[in-house]
Amino acid sequence: MARGRAAGYDDQRDLILQHAAALFARQGYAATSMNEVAQACGLSKPAIYHYFTEKYALLFEICDTHLTRLQALEQEVKNLPGLDAQQRLRSLIARFVEEYALSAHAHRVLTESVRYLKGEDHQQVLDKERALVAGFSKTLAQIRPDLDEAGLSKAISMLLFGMMNWMFTWLRSDGALDQEAMAQLVADLFMGGIGEVQTPTPKAEKTLAQI
Repeated sequence: MARGRAAGYDDQRDLILQHAAALFARQGYAATSMNEVAQACGLSKPAIYHYFTEKYALLFEICDTHLTRLQALEQEVKNLPGLDAQQRLRSLIARFVEEYALSAHAHRVLTESVRYLKGEDHQQVLDKERALVAGFSKTLAQIRPDLDEAGLSKAISMLLFGMMNWMFTWLRSDGALDQEAMAQLVADLFMGGIGEVQTPTPKAEKTLAQI
């Protein structure tokens, strides 16, 4: 009879992924060694190989798991009762911006290191990214059917992802705007243009110059 996994196996595996994502995000995938991952986890290098056979496996798992979580969030919003298309799009924006903040390291790895994935692994990640865009495009098409008929829904959805995806490159965690406020700004700007942007209520004595 095959031996089952030891208690805590999945927790240890998740912890390794978290430490690896932090290292890859901070110093780059190519510049990070498995020795550094092991040290960050407080494990021996052989112990790391018990969970992941190589550094590449860590990269793929980080990217794929992050996208799987985003797909689950998209499905959760889709299943929320009583939302019209505009409310659903606003909810999607809010949930994605929040998740990007909670999974900041994994998100940075996905955006900056996905180029290191190869073959079927790269294709699987790409397919999940395209599925996310398609979900947003479908909601956008319900709001503006004319844009969908003109073949613009995907392009406009990609522009929206551009607003959300790269926020980590400039938004400071100790700045005047938190993720909730930023999600509101993104939704207002995307849905109504600059004329619809509402000034967020300050939550602390900070100025916008601190962003």
